[in-house]
Amino acid sequence: MKMKETLNLGKTDFAMRANLPKKEVILQEEWTEQNIYQKIQEKNQGKPTFILHDGPPFANGKVHMGHALNKVSKDFIVRFKSMNGFRAPYVPGWDTHGLPIETALAKSDKVDRKTLSISEFRKLCHDYAMKQIENQKADFMRLGVTGEWDHPYITLQPEFEAQQLRVFARMAEAGYIYKGMKPIYWSPSSESSLAEAEVEYQDVTSPSIYVAFKVKDGKDLLPKDAKFIIWTTTPWTLPANLGISAAPLAEYVLVQVGQEKFVLAQDLLAEVSEILDWTNVEILNRFKGQDLEYMTAYHPFYDRESLVMVGDHVTLDTGTGLVHTAPGHGEDDYLIGKQYGLDILSPVDYRGHFTEEAHGLEGMFYLKGQKEVLKMIEENGSLLHYSEFVHSYPHDWRTKKPVIYRATPQWFASIDAFRDELLDTVDHQVKWHHPSGQTRIHNMIRDRGDWVISRQRAWGVPLPIFYAEDGTAILDRAVIDHVADLVEEHGSDIWFEWDTKDLLPAGFTHPASPNGEFSQEKDIMDVWFDSGTSYAGVLQQREDLSFPADMYLEGSDQYRGWFNSSLTTSVAVNHQAPYKEVLSQGFVMDGKGQKMSKSIGNVILPEDIMKEYGADIIRLWVASVDYESDVRISKEILKQISESYRKIRNTIRFMLANTSDFDPEKDKIEEADLNLVDQYMLAKFRVLTDEILAAYEHYKFSEIYKKVINFITVDLSAFYLDFAKDIVYIEAAKSKERLAMQTVMYQILRDLIPMLTPILVHTMEEAWKELPGVDGYVQVTELPKAHHRAEDQAMIQRWDIFFQIQSVVRKGLEEAKNDQQHPIKKSFEAKVQLFTDEETIKQLSTLSSSLNQLLIVSQFEIDVLDRAPEDALEFDGMKVKVEPADGHVCQRCRAVRPEVGSIAQAPDLCQRCYDILTEHFPEYFEEAVE
Repeated sequence: MKMKETLNLGKTDFAMRANLPKKEVILQEEWTEQNIYQKIQEKNQGKPTFILHDGPPFANGKVHMGHALNKVSKDFIVRFKSMNGFRAPYVPGWDTHGLPIETALAKSDKVDRKTLSISEFRKLCHDYAMKQIENQKADFMRLGVTGEWDHPYITLQPEFEAQQLRVFARMAEAGYIYKGMKPIYWSPSSESSLAEAEVEYQDVTSPSIYVAFKVKDGKDLLPKDAKFIIWTTTPWTLPANLGISAAPLAEYVLVQVGQEKFVLAQDLLAEVSEILDWTNVEILNRFKGQDLEYMTAYHPFYDRESLVMVGDHVTLDTGTGLVHTAPGHGEDDYLIGKQYGLDILSPVDYRGHFTEEAHGLEGMFYLKGQKEVLKMIEENGSLLHYSEFVHSYPHDWRTKKPVIYRATPQWFASIDAFRDELLDTVDHQVKWHHPSGQTRIHNMIRDRGDWVISRQRAWGVPLPIFYAEDGTAILDRAVIDHVADLVEEHGSDIWFEWDTKDLLPAGFTHPASPNGEFSQEKDIMDVWFDSGTSYAGVLQQREDLSFPADMYLEGSDQYRGWFNSSLTTSVAVNHQAPYKEVLSQGFVMDGKGQKMSKSIGNVILPEDIMKEYGADIIRLWVASVDYESDVRISKEILKQISESYRKIRNTIRFMLANTSDFDPEKDKIEEADLNLVDQYMLAKFRVLTDEILAAYEHYKFSEIYKKVINFITVDLSAFYLDFAKDIVYIEAAKSKERLAMQTVMYQILRDLIPMLTPILVHTMEEAWKELPGVDGYVQVTELPKAHHRAEDQAMIQRWDIFFQIQSVVRKGLEEAKNDQQHPIKKSFEAKVQLFTDEETIKQLSTLSSSLNQLLIVSQFEIDVLDRAPEDALEFDGMKVKVEPADGHVCQRCRAVRPEVGSIAQAPDLCQRCYDILTEHFPEYFEEAVE
């Protein structure tokens, strides 16, 4: 045997190399071929279930980092549950209806909807959505997300649409569905109504105007030359003005300013006087707001009157205390207008253009018309003041353009009818993991108006409503269920293709249709009704799933979106929430905390990261972030994650390499027979195991990341595996010392690899293949059980004293490396003398007889403080002296020993290495003699 061979005793070559982008693909192909997902389900048959119901991403566009954060987080949970005693099937889904797909066809495929029939257009939308699903599915699978990818749920599937219609039928039967004309969010850019969840806010610059309305009938309290002053930031709604609202109990004043007389709230007089530059203001009279009720004023530019009303919605925070009221353009305006019998005037069409009801403005876009309104009231003297201000204003979340309040006939789902039940469900039935989650959705439901469920689009699930000859809407559950049955068999296109009579039950009659003629509703359902009934189309239909789901997990925007719509429809028909727990996540921002945007150029796509780094880097990044808040990603952050990954991988690789010749059945040493340092490492790892399992249970993935990195960096790499080289490389292959360390390494690997599998599924599967004594796939194994052993904590505390002296020794070694006369480059070149108290010496003596080996120095001596030389350095109440070790370097173990050079048969070896080789490789010395 050559010397270089003896130097490497214990080392083995190990095939686990990096190159994740290629290796992951090969592994995934193998998993698909072996049907690993099905094997996991079969293994868990009969166990308690844990159902995480997938909130469907919209089937349009590339998968972004928000998708990756969401889908990978779900995968962590599903894999953890599947490996920890649960049957946890995962059915991915897609949301496929709605405006974005219509818009995408118009932009990318240049489809002119107006030249096509509804059926032709819907077919194009269907095909586009399915193509997008395949693209997104490939990326989700590439991320290593497990699930029923061959059998996902898709909101355009006939069986899903049918269940959605059946939920609608039950809500209609309960009286929750009605048609009304009231102001709603309307998007001129989308030409459709919007739900609250489809509105986002952006800062805009708007006019701020004060307008005078001349008194027409002052009820003998106001002179005919008096004027009411209103304040508004939406001059374009003045053509729809039908009234002025006052606060009933507030005090109002009639003031004289020069030759003019004005009415406004007394509390706002000073503010208005400053804005309008009034001087010498004289108060002529005072009265309560309720005294103004039923007075009238002249509209500022139309030949009609405005009624003065009183309402509690009027506040004195700003303005004049007299509110311009247009019942067709505001929620409060609508309510008080209905109370006083006003018309619901909304002279703006679906494109945002003024209609003939706005004389002089016909055909103008409302913002262009606004300029004409300002011009008119300036010319006739009604405009008292104009300025501009910046404020938050609702926008269409898809087109990013402003929305308006516009009264149109729409279908609504009543929230008032069961609001109390919704709130009770939020507060008492559901566990909200995010600290503010319960408060957020409680307040949203408490404050929300009725849900606008109709949309004026083509691509979606039809509202299954028929009209009788006199316009009566038919909301009969049996009729709607009949339509649902037809849709389940033929798909929802039949609503737009079949004759009305073919959609109705055979022989159907209705008193309001004496001639047997019926028509159909043309609007489709809000897409939030699609996804909001996914529990019915998925959880309540698939045999391997159950209702309610154990968990919904989505972004924090879904408190007003999917969490909300799902809760609303489920409580309406099931009287319970569709989920037991809700977990929410923040948004993904760039490294500076900015929103990702193509225009800024800070967008990072998962597909690009996977091509360069691999999916496990993304998965480790997901584990590293505190997802409850907004999270950040950048190339610099990915480099840091890659470094953490390298530490994990290299540490596992090192331990695998040094256990490759270990047979756990034959070579394992019982824990009681291990050295104390080995027992310490097992205790330390068992505590880590308990912490990791607890963190998984509470979905605290960043805690797992931090604890694993700390254990690998501090406990393994910087301590146990550092001195292990002097044993596993040097001692005889089957020596007790080497087998003891292999026992520890093997046990750590045997439990750590499964525990990291939910996060680093590709890397851990690769590592599992290299671990002796196991077979199959790590994904199909079980996680270790928690220990919670008091003796482990006691063992860890027992070693505290060692790490105190280790810290002192390292400080001494650092000083020695800076010594100009006798620098020490490596700790193995050093002789260390430590001086401390007798109790510490006694405790250390019980831990190990080879402290020099644990401290990775060639020679170590310990004595009491009184014997410390004057040149010893003092740290933390101890003293230490470091100097070059006596002797020469052993060419096998690299330690400095005084006997090196004195052994005739092996002048390059120390006594320890000579004894090992003499016992286990005598032929080496025979060859040397020859």
